[in-house]
Amino acid sequence: MVTARPNFQDSIHVGFVSGLKKFTEYFTSVLCFTTPGDGPRSSPQLVRTHEDVPGPVGHLSFSDILDTSLKVSWQEPGEKNGILTGYRISWEEYNRTNTRVTHYLPNVTLEYRVTSLTALTTYTIEVAAMTSKGQGQVTASTISSGVPPELPGAPTNLGISNIGPQSVTLQFRPGYDGKTSISRWLVEAQVGVIGEGEEWLLIHQLSNEPDARSMEVPDLNPFTYYSFRMRQVNIVGTSPPSQPSRKIQTLQAPPDMAPANVTLRTASETSLWLRWMPLPEMEYNGSPESVGYKIKYSRSDGHGKTLSHVVPDRMEREYTIEDLEEWTEYRVQVQAFNAIGSGPWSPVVLGRTRESVPSSGPTNVSALATTSSSMLVRWNEIPEADRNGLVLGYKVRYKEKDADSQPRFWLVEGNASRSAQLTGLGKYVLYEVQVLAFTRMGDGNPSHPPILERTLDDVPGPPMGILFPEVRTTSVRLIWQPPAAPNGIILAYQITHRLNATTASTAAVEVLAPSARQYTASGLKPESVYLFRITAQTRKGWGEAAEALVVTTEKRDRPQPPSKPVVQQEDVKARSVLLSWEPGSDGLSPVRYYTIQTRELPGGRWALHSASVSHNASSFTVERLKPFTSYKFRMKATNDIGDSEFSEESESLTTLQAAPDEAPTVLSVTPHTTTSVLIRWQPPAEDKVNGILLGFRIRYRELLYEGLRGFTLRGINNPGAKWAELTSLYSTRNLSRPSLTQYELDNLNKHRRYEIRMSVYNAVGEGPLSPPQEVFVGEAVPTAAPQNVAVHSATATQLDVTWEPPPLDSQNGDIQGYKIYFWEAQQQNLTERVKTLFLAENGVKLKNLTGYTAYMVSVAAFNAAGDGPRSTPVRGQTQQAAPSAPSLVKFSELTTTSVNVSWEAPQFPNGILEGYRLVYEPCTPVDGVSKIVTVDVKGNSPLWLKVKDLAEGMTYRFRIKAKTFTYGPEIEANVTTGPGEGAPGPPGVPIIVRYSAAIAIHWSSGDPGKGPITRYVIEARPSDEGLWDILIKDIPKEVSSYTFSMDILKPGVSYDFRVIAVNDYGFGTPSSPSQSVPAQKANPFYEEWWFLVVIALVGLIFILLLVFVLIIRGQSKKYAKKTDSGSSAKSGGLGHGEMMSLDESSFPALELNNRRLSVKNSFCRKNGLYTRSPPRPSPGSLHYSDEDVTKYNDLIPAESSSLTEKPSEISDSQGSDSEYEVDPNPQKAHSFVNHYISDPTYYNSWRRQQKGISRAQAYSYTESDSGEPDHATVTNSNSTQQGSLFRPKTSRTPTPQNPPNPPSQQSTLYRPPSSLAPGSRAPIAGFSSFV
Repeated sequence: MVTARPNFQDSIHVGFVSGLKKFTEYFTSVLCFTTPGDGPRSSPQLVRTHEDVPGPVGHLSFSDILDTSLKVSWQEPGEKNGILTGYRISWEEYNRTNTRVTHYLPNVTLEYRVTSLTALTTYTIEVAAMTSKGQGQVTASTISSGVPPELPGAPTNLGISNIGPQSVTLQFRPGYDGKTSISRWLVEAQVGVIGEGEEWLLIHQLSNEPDARSMEVPDLNPFTYYSFRMRQVNIVGTSPPSQPSRKIQTLQAPPDMAPANVTLRTASETSLWLRWMPLPEMEYNGSPESVGYKIKYSRSDGHGKTLSHVVPDRMEREYTIEDLEEWTEYRVQVQAFNAIGSGPWSPVVLGRTRESVPSSGPTNVSALATTSSSMLVRWNEIPEADRNGLVLGYKVRYKEKDADSQPRFWLVEGNASRSAQLTGLGKYVLYEVQVLAFTRMGDGNPSHPPILERTLDDVPGPPMGILFPEVRTTSVRLIWQPPAAPNGIILAYQITHRLNATTASTAAVEVLAPSARQYTASGLKPESVYLFRITAQTRKGWGEAAEALVVTTEKRDRPQPPSKPVVQQEDVKARSVLLSWEPGSDGLSPVRYYTIQTRELPGGRWALHSASVSHNASSFTVERLKPFTSYKFRMKATNDIGDSEFSEESESLTTLQAAPDEAPTVLSVTPHTTTSVLIRWQPPAEDKVNGILLGFRIRYRELLYEGLRGFTLRGINNPGAKWAELTSLYSTRNLSRPSLTQYELDNLNKHRRYEIRMSVYNAVGEGPLSPPQEVFVGEAVPTAAPQNVAVHSATATQLDVTWEPPPLDSQNGDIQGYKIYFWEAQQQNLTERVKTLFLAENGVKLKNLTGYTAYMVSVAAFNAAGDGPRSTPVRGQTQQAAPSAPSLVKFSELTTTSVNVSWEAPQFPNGILEGYRLVYEPCTPVDGVSKIVTVDVKGNSPLWLKVKDLAEGMTYRFRIKAKTFTYGPEIEANVTTGPGEGAPGPPGVPIIVRYSAAIAIHWSSGDPGKGPITRYVIEARPSDEGLWDILIKDIPKEVSSYTFSMDILKPGVSYDFRVIAVNDYGFGTPSSPSQSVPAQKANPFYEEWWFLVVIALVGLIFILLLVFVLIIRGQSKKYAKKTDSGSSAKSGGLGHGEMMSLDESSFPALELNNRRLSVKNSFCRKNGLYTRSPPRPSPGSLHYSDEDVTKYNDLIPAESSSLTEKPSEISDSQGSDSEYEVDPNPQKAHSFVNHYISDPTYYNSWRRQQKGISRAQAYSYTESDSGEPDHATVTNSNSTQQGSLFRPKTSRTPTPQNPPNPPSQQSTLYRPPSSLAPGSRAPIAGFSSFV
């Protein structure tokens, strides 16, 4: 499309269309356009461009290559540019033009065999197409006869020089030519974003220069990153790409394009709204931070200066130009700039500020009184610069000088009149006169200063306020006030009086000075009625007289109140009512005036309405009332003596409705669609509606002068007639819903400026119109959001957003771009950002996001009128990325050789944290060695690490980094091992006291340092490892010893101990190490191997002796039975303890007498338990059945398996044949027999112990499912005991405890509160029973 400037001088309009293809047919159509839009197109006409020489032939190739011949093939030119007439082919030996051979071929030939070649000779072969205009561009290539060409190799050694804003120079070394000449060089580039996965674009190619070693690459974008690579093309094909060049950035340059779509609209009387399309990012040609816009504007008529304004925001697309002159046309242009310079100016756009009221009044105002009630006012027109619009007429503003009354206006319609005759003025009144002009928008400022002019004088009005304060039977004194309308200078007063029953000719006349205010008449008849008349005189003569009656009596009194005021319904108006009443008795003193009060219902107070109602009136019109308001009235009379009481209140009445007094307040008029506007308003106050609001009325009309750019039309000299022709009548919309506050005014014409006014109406009529509002119809924001918004995760820092445009019927014009709002989920207020896309595309890439973070994305479309609504937010999440560095590193428990390192999780995990890597090393070598230690910490582990292999007084560097699927950046911190300055000195060498199950450490205090000692810490290390670790911390500062259980140590390991004092300056120097102490508990003597061997031998001997005795006795009974047949049944059984039997497993067992194994009830009651038989040991080779155990348990009362063993310090006496009591004073020595027999825990240890229950005592053993005790090892009959102590994981730091005096080996062992209580011991393997 091409725009042609019209030529009104001639009848032919010419337009030139360029950039067309040669010898190509086109359809052309012409249309006429105006400001509102385009007209219809003309019928299409077919035209063809001229013929020209053709372009190069396509795809030149060689085949059937022999020593003396080859076949040349080609394709038709891509640009024929006419009708092909044939081809020209020529060949010659390389660089030997005298060997050239040329042939002309018909236009249908696309191959030719070249013969008579010399073998192994390089030839240059050229082919060109021809039209009637001549030979076209030549396509050439070289080839060696007898040598078939090959695919070329890639160029190498790319170098870049002469970097400019839009071009660079590439140097390169050609690759393998494939045994033929290079016909074309291709340059590819990555633009903007450089990387392995980015796309390579073909940006330049150089043809027919096979010997090129460098080339200039043009048409680059300024201030843009590039990486280049090259390919070379021969007759066979294209080579692979070269290695990419280094990354370069072109230089900055001024923008080379102006902002597009510049529009100018009226904003107000003194401002214009300018809009433009910002530059695309690729057109910045420099640093984005330096890009901005410059606006230039001036009056179209050339008056005034050219002003400018700078908009520094590169994303801004609108600006309101303020402080302009009213109703003035301006020329505006916009240009973009960056740090290098400014780009071209946009085309000029014109705009006119809105019409306003005149800013000054007419000049040379004069006034001349013509009569006592009229004057003539003249003026000149307003200066053109102050008119601010089309003057529709004038108003003369006048008021009495120094009066409180509101000014009055005399309307002069039309702007042709320059004078006005004011009538109905007050006589001999000094007036202030001003003149103002008004436009369509309202009244302008009045002329200044006001002109003073007085009307001519006239006869005065009647004097006021006649009263008779003194009345006698023969005389009276009266007083008065000057006339309310003196109408001139009062020269004298004339008083006449006579009997009321006589004629005027009998009246006595008295002329008084103008200053007189009272008069006494004497010689009157008593008890008579007299009539007094008072008249004032001016230069024009005597005026109207005031009359008053008086009775010459001394019996006067205050009057009686009038009757109840009455109002007839037909006398009720909207703002007035007619009151009627009957006068009361005057009290022999005539009533001088009446006073009327009104009260507004329901809650109003009585208010004075009038105090000057004539004395002889019996009705009065009460004015200045509010329409559609309820009132009550009352009256009182006043005579010379005083006021009467108020009359009875009238019946309540309501004034009629009246037209509203105010217009609605129009809040806004905004384009809604391209043919409608949305009007919002606020109704007037209820008391200004003057009735029941029935609805609203909208008046609107087109303002046609917007397109005419002025006020005048050619051939019309009368401005009034011109305005009448240009101004259209108002169209009206009635809205009958009083609750409406907005309305869409539709069916308007596009590209028109409209004037809109509003009013309200009730049953009586319509109120005044609101001030006019202007709006341009044809541009509206989109009314719907983009559709089908989708978010796709591309990388850890990028989301791809796609959408579809809003529905076509809701776009309201061409979509100029989109705004993409995005924010982190749950943090919209803190993280919301917006990306503006100034292209009508349907997708965008959101980059530089936070990894593994959920984002909400919403899209809004915008056009020239503004932004449309946002779409519903859509959720998307970026992929995992490397985490940020851990937030904070802290060091605690810093000693001379160890430190506790803790850190916080990264602020941006960017994924699921799999763990951390901690690396530490000394800043300076330790003993000539710098050891770097790396520790990996799992993600679910605590965020701390105890480092114990440090050297004293050395500074270490710690580096920590987090890991998701890869490691992120490190955080680094240094720490120096103790002791620090001011820290305590070393305590004394610890003294170790070892008990059977506990260790006590004693020390002496050392130097406290610069602050008091706050606590002590005990460190320990295995004697063979040499790494100190804190064993006990937070030991109170008051103690100098501490006892702890061996359970917190590893059994069987020897330990060294040392003590460190701590104050506010840190950990002090540790004490010297103690002597090594093994963490091995002392076993009871009955667990020693030698004791077990002795018991086993004694038991074996006892069993053998018992078996021997039983055998002897059995033989004796057999012998006795044979010799003594009369023996009694005594031989059928044994005594107690003498019965021998075999169990099912043929293992001899001794069945003990129940009396010997039972315990007295007193013992059971005293100890809260029942005894039971000792458990049967279960060596690996022996098994006991449940039946044996049942038989055994039948001898003993059953008890709960949950009972535990009594403390091992209590000893029981050994069993005997007689019953026994428990010794109330048990011995200190431990009883081996009681340990296994009297403890009921062991009776059911093999059968009734609950499986899976672990006892937490120092000597506790439980049976597992496999029959093996937990945390302990029990030897079999062929092994010695090899037990190891169990160290609970949760008992690392016992509670401090002051150690008691060292006990003897026979005394009770000391256990701190946190040590474990003793438990039961498993039976020793190898014993079947005990006595």
